Amino acid sequence: MLSDLSRWSSRVSGGRQWSCTHVRCVTLFLRACACCWGNPGYTYKLGYKRLESSPVERDLGVLVDGKLNMSQQCILTAKRANRVLGCIKHSTASWVREVIVPLYTALVWPHLKYCVQFWAPQYKEDIKLLECVQRRVTKMVKGLKGKTEEWQEEWLRSLGLFSLEKRRLRGDLIAVYNFLKGGSGGEGADLFFLVTSNRTQGNGMKLHQRKFRLNIRKRFFTERVVGHWNRLPREVVMAPSLSEFKECLDDAFSHMV
Repeated sequence: MLSDLSRWSSRVSGGRQWSCTHVRCVTLFLRACACCWGNPGYTYKLGYKRLESSPVERDLGVLVDGKLNMSQQCILTAKRANRVLGCIKHSTASWVREVIVPLYTALVWPHLKYCVQFWAPQYKEDIKLLECVQRRVTKMVKGLKGKTEEWQEEWLRSLGLFSLEKRRLRGDLIAVYNFLKGGSGGEGADLFFLVTSNRTQGNGMKLHQRKFRLNIRKRFFTERVVGHWNRLPREVVMAPSLSEFKECLDDAFSHMV
């Protein structure tokens, strides 16, 4: 297949610079553990040229490695967010809530939510690493300095913020609603399977929960969100519009998480 792609690109491009070449292609082996590569003995070729292997690749700004655990992306995201927070801290004279929170939501939060449905953290240390970014914001606000970390939830509530874990879950549920209701132009609806049994109890739009042997598959977006969606009340999933869904979701969120 790769050889066919090489011949097709050469024929279409007529030998110009934008033809598909081996220099622009690498092989990323997916593995279940550090000592078990998918197929290390197989050599992939593009035409007659051997493709080099790579331990990690970047696609649309997201780092992907062979383990698919997204730890490297979490570290990179935390570094970017902390870098922006450092700029805010050294360039802002007033640290009151009315200044810090809008700057955080406008400049830092986009780094934390970009493509998060794909690279959502899977391990506790990665979740804690990202939560430390938001904890740093609360410590910057005047009046919250010197408080103990046991009051973190109260800090966020006083600032009108959620924990990043709850924000990611809220974003996942909104994405599912868009897919099922056609808000994404019909794309993504085939990622989920509705349970059609008349005896099904619940919200009337229950999704089928599949079973997998590997935990890594259970952490994919299409699987980790199913249980939370199935626990939503009927009035939430049956909301006629996205804006009403968000309002109903926020009302039910504290009872669900």
